[in-house]
Amino acid sequence: MDARKALQGLGHLESNTGTKYVEAIERVARIAKVKGISRRDFIQILGGISAAVGLSACGSQSPAESASGSAGSSPLVLYDGKTFDAKGAVLSLGDWGGFWQESQTKVLLSQFEKDFNCKVSYDPSWPWQPKFFANGPKKPPFDVTNWNLPDLIQTANAGDYFDDIATLKANIPNTKDLWDFAFDNGYGITYLFSQYGYAYRTDRVDPAPTKFTDFWDDRFGGGKRATFITSNTLFRVHFAVANAVFGKGEDDIEAGFKAMERAMPMKVSDFTGNMMTLLERGEVDIAVMHDGEVYAGMDKGLPLGFTYWSERKPYLDQTKTVSKYSGEVQKRLGYALIDRSTSPEYQTAMGGIQYLRPTNKKAVIPERLAERGLVNSSDAMTGMWNPTWGWFLESEDIIIDRVNKIFGTTG
Repeated sequence: MDARKALQGLGHLESNTGTKYVEAIERVARIAKVKGISRRDFIQILGGISAAVGLSACGSQSPAESASGSAGSSPLVLYDGKTFDAKGAVLSLGDWGGFWQESQTKVLLSQFEKDFNCKVSYDPSWPWQPKFFANGPKKPPFDVTNWNLPDLIQTANAGDYFDDIATLKANIPNTKDLWDFAFDNGYGITYLFSQYGYAYRTDRVDPAPTKFTDFWDDRFGGGKRATFITSNTLFRVHFAVANAVFGKGEDDIEAGFKAMERAMPMKVSDFTGNMMTLLERGEVDIAVMHDGEVYAGMDKGLPLGFTYWSERKPYLDQTKTVSKYSGEVQKRLGYALIDRSTSPEYQTAMGGIQYLRPTNKKAVIPERLAERGLVNSSDAMTGMWNPTWGWFLESEDIIIDRVNKIFGTTG
């Protein structure tokens, strides 16, 4: 499909809005091909994208949107930090599945449902973008969504989907205690994070890897190294660092392509849980990972080690948004849910279960992380880095198609 033809008849849109429309269509066209989305569903998604850019171009408002305030006005405060009776209302949540979902139910959601007399409808079937594009901003698929930055940025740039940072701060009392970097993404609240590096089998890898380029050592040939599918943020970050280390900068994609070719054959995983399974079974000796799950595995007795990259120090974020056009009760519940997600109690608990680092200044680093040198301080993010993502999203189709051919996959 030539998405550029979709602009015909849309001359009333501003040029940047038209560009967003094209980018959104191209993104969904690629996802539709990979995920096998039907023609009927694809047409529905196109309708949602049209509605999204139409709203963006016309600047239309609804009563629900007024919670975000109009230009130059203060955000409307709907939630003050106290519990309230939602009278059985349903809050729709898009979040990760598997062990993550189990931990959220245990630490956060079960008590939240009791305290607010509500039901959380939990959908773990990522990716989220096609669902937002299919529905359009005024009928969001989720009231609250948990993201990694690339997908969030791409969705936010495609339409008027989410409350802005000022509105979130005004309605989420715990944001006053967050480190400033929790808001740096510009679209949602980053409440937990971890750091990238390599996981490796300590019983088979000697000496241990010490730098980013060790992944390409001959000793890890023959399918003993592993990365992620191209739609996973962990692949995208590893690719960007490879561009920078082997090329002229993070956007030197030709250097990244050559690096991926040199690393083949590799095993390619979809999610971190599956990658941990590959490591535990000894199917791979080294893998792209983030530190949290690896440290958890190490403390369970798995023969694993972890090495941080020194050439670049990217972090893996957990960032939540509230949909701008959700109903008033759902927005209040959404703010309340993120308020609890940003509380020191929740973040301390998640540090103990998922080995993730907090963004709340008052959260306590669990001993198992503190003994590894991790701290919760104003300089905890010093030296941390993430790709700018604009260049990746502009070249995404080229990158995905090329790397999928290198991997011999379609994911």
